[in-house]
Amino acid sequence: MAIGLKTGGRKAGTENKTTKEIRTVLKSVINNELINIETLLNEMQPKERLEIVVKLIPYVLPKIETVRASFGEPTEHNFFD
Repeated sequence: MAIGLKTGGRKAGTENKTTKEIRTVLKSVINNELINIETLLNEMQPKERLEIVVKLIPYVLPKIETVRASFGEPTEHNFFD
């Protein structure tokens, strides 16, 4: 085999067979849990339910960043502040 020349194996970007199988199983598990999530949340204590909802929020709503407004030309003091 020439140095630096790929002559066999998987093509670039091709998923590993094991990784693909694991992802398929995990997707199935997650889909089943999503179907039951409302029931599961209703069975929890309010504090537990709130903790779970807070953990799930970043996957549903984008994080909002602070926006600062400045008027006039940028100066040493407000440039990228």
